[in-house]
Amino acid sequence: MKALKLLLADRRFRAIAVLVAVIAVFSAFTTISMVASAQEAGAAQGGAASTALAKALGAGLAVGLAGIGGGYAVGVAGAAAISAVAENREISGTALLFVALGEGIAIYGLLVSLLVLFVI
Repeated sequence: MKALKLLLADRRFRAIAVLVAVIAVFSAFTTISMVASAQEAGAAQGGAASTALAKALGAGLAVGLAGIGGGYAVGVAGAAAISAVAENREISGTALLFVALGEGIAIYGLLVSLLVLFVI
């Protein structure tokens, strides 16, 4: 419990969590803008190659940046969860929840990439 409180109180780790969230949001906006500009360019030129290239690039960026953020979040939360569970075994469920929340970032990136490739 003491390690978990220390982790949440440390400004450095809060700044890292905010940075990961900003990267995820930035990758989503980048993907959307790239796909929109490629569709406009493809419609003006009448070619589908530029649209397909932009979709692939946007999907790759969404998965890649979300994967980096999710991996970092799971690494930090996993280390803190192991320390917290070593001190108090009763909070293992709560610690596992924090690790799973970090993994959600990567899943959101995968969902955005699937939307870009098949819906937009």
